[in-house]
Amino acid sequence: MRYAVIYEQTATGYSAYVPDLPGCVAAASTLDETKLLMREAIQFHLECMREYGERIPEPTTVADEVEVPA
Repeated sequence: MRYAVIYEQTATGYSAYVPDLPGCVAAASTLDETKLLMREAIQFHLECMREYGERIPEPTTVADEVEVPA
C-alpha cells in the first residue's frame, strides 16, 4: 500500500501525518529522520489495526505540488 504523507517544517524540525490514517504521526529534528519514523509509524499503526480487527483503509489521499510564479 502507498499512503500519502504530509511533511511540515516546525520550529524544531519536522512533523508528519497520514491523512488516510488518523492519529498516525511522527516528528524529528531532520526531514530524513522524520521520513524514517513515519515509515515505522505507518507499519506499527497498520499492525495495531489488524490486531484489533479494524478495517485497513485504502489510500485515497493524493498529494501533488503546483508551481506558481513567485
